[in-house]
Amino acid sequence: MSLRFEAFGRSALPALLISFTALLGSYSALAQSAEGGRGKSGGDLISLSKDQNQWVMAPRDYANTRFSQLNQIDTTNVGHLQVAWTFSVGADKGQEAAPLIVNGTMYVVAPYSGVHPNQVFALDAATGDLKWSYSPKPNLSAVGVACCDVVNRGLAYDNGKIFLNTLDDYSVALDAKTGKELWHTKLGEINRGETITMAPLVVKGKVLIGDSGGELGVRGWVTAVDENSGKIVWRAYATGPDKDVLIGPDFKPQFDWMKGKDLGVSTWPPDAWKIGGGTMWGWIQYDPDLNLIYYGTGNPGPWNHLQRPGDNLWTTTLFARDPDTGQAKWAYQMSPHDLFDYDEINESILLDLPINGQNTKTIVHMGRNGYIYVLDRQTGKLISADPYDHINVSKGVDMKTGRMIRDEEMVPKLGQTVVEVCPVADGAKDWQPSAYSPRTKLIYVPHQHMCMNWKTSDVAYIAGTPYVGATVDMYAGPGGYRGEFMAWDPVNRKKAWAIKERFPVWSGTAVTAGDVAFYGTMDRWFKAVDAKSGKVLWQFKTPSGIIGQPVTYSVNGVQYVAILSGVGGWPGAVANSAINPRVRNGALGFAGGMQDLPAYTSAGSTLLVFALPASDRPAGQQSNPSGAQPRGRSAPGQSQPNQPQQSPGNAEQGSGK
Repeated sequence: MSLRFEAFGRSALPALLISFTALLGSYSALAQSAEGGRGKSGGDLISLSKDQNQWVMAPRDYANTRFSQLNQIDTTNVGHLQVAWTFSVGADKGQEAAPLIVNGTMYVVAPYSGVHPNQVFALDAATGDLKWSYSPKPNLSAVGVACCDVVNRGLAYDNGKIFLNTLDDYSVALDAKTGKELWHTKLGEINRGETITMAPLVVKGKVLIGDSGGELGVRGWVTAVDENSGKIVWRAYATGPDKDVLIGPDFKPQFDWMKGKDLGVSTWPPDAWKIGGGTMWGWIQYDPDLNLIYYGTGNPGPWNHLQRPGDNLWTTTLFARDPDTGQAKWAYQMSPHDLFDYDEINESILLDLPINGQNTKTIVHMGRNGYIYVLDRQTGKLISADPYDHINVSKGVDMKTGRMIRDEEMVPKLGQTVVEVCPVADGAKDWQPSAYSPRTKLIYVPHQHMCMNWKTSDVAYIAGTPYVGATVDMYAGPGGYRGEFMAWDPVNRKKAWAIKERFPVWSGTAVTAGDVAFYGTMDRWFKAVDAKSGKVLWQFKTPSGIIGQPVTYSVNGVQYVAILSGVGGWPGAVANSAINPRVRNGALGFAGGMQDLPAYTSAGSTLLVFALPASDRPAGQQSNPSGAQPRGRSAPGQSQPNQPQQSPGNAEQGSGK
């Protein structure tokens, strides 16, 4: 297999080709002790993820907790955070990626835009100095079929290699030290509308990757690629016969309506499953003890439900699979015959919770349809399903059947507009990942609070073009706000506190042993809040709106917090693209709901890294070993002007289920 590692193809660009300093820095990175955040290379991911100085995968750990044991930054001093260094990724589109920090090096990927789409950068995690960069050879046609901005949600690492997914359907392996391409594998076809935006996850030597394109009649899949050779090991489709979905004799769903042969065919009109969606562009979880991976599938296509009668299995479904073979162990469909684009690619968190007096291995899923689900992750048994935002299209989940109880008056009819549909097509929550703290025993959930009008229309399938069949107009939900950052108690099944935001909270979150939770807003605030009470302790005005994922790490005993600033994604496209905000149904309906966003922000491409000043750290710890001076600082207690929906210093306390 030929490698695209040439000057005019996929190329690694050493920052200082003949610099002795760079070579020495690379040697030093390997020689540093784990205490400084620069542990031994080649360790397995389970061990590496236990090193709290590092952030070795986008979700921090296989359980997807995004919790760090670091506590140098805590509730008493977080108000003194200042900018340690910044870096531009050079592509002014949506910045959704989570930086990785491995052995003292930060790895970050740009969106599919600019001079070098999906460019990868390796930076000194303490100073921001560039070690190397890698530029894929782009097929710019991928931009034309990308549904909702040209984002990339992050990289993966294992055994000295960095793994990149490109929008134009390639999986690429790079040498983590040099940026040299090791292999590349084509996984999809952009002329069918397939793209890749998710962060891969490496499990037992396999790079796990899913596709995007549910609004273009794409057939969803998850693929396992051998991390050493780039060869495809297995592929599990979301629709079609059992042999394609990798359903065999070990498959044991809990509910009878999900039992039977080839349900991925029989629950669709003839051949509709071939263009039926079910893409997987979100998050994968892994339980090493059970040797199971978990992920959810996307919406069925088209959005016009009248063109696809039936349950449309296995879309909007949570799967448990054997990572060695891909064979399904159990599945649970959350929105049978989905009406409103309720993908279930959202993150889940693997938690051991006390359920009815018994410690239970659970999987907690923050559903796009507005419910938080708790299931037994060994068997798939449904334990609970509770609403966490305003819902009027359903009346709950029937625990005997596992099916949503629909409000039949809200079911769309051809050519008629259904008004005040809640939640919206992007759900009460979308891809933006939550975090869990074992200290507070709370889940921190960034999400939307919006409703919409929905008009169904007939649509024809043409490969590589939109296959939707609905016109949507979104707006703020009850109370007049559009987003919320909340803490959820998964044992008592209720909201603990919440912070209302002007716009959808489209960033991820991270939480630490310092009892601080971090998140960002689309109107340019990066915030630190008390994880116990929700009190805002610190906020910093960033160059652009935030839709990225905060991470925290330590080098030489200094704790850092990093976030990408660059508005975009589905709700932010009106601020970084040529979309007329006066056309309310633009951007699949989000233009109307975000008409005022361009007044608060424009596109951006800045990586910001924060640390405490030396005076707030134990003696002898330095945040800038290179001697560089901090480039900015926000004042503690900085207020937010024109934000009537939120009290800057206090969170709204939850009132229960």
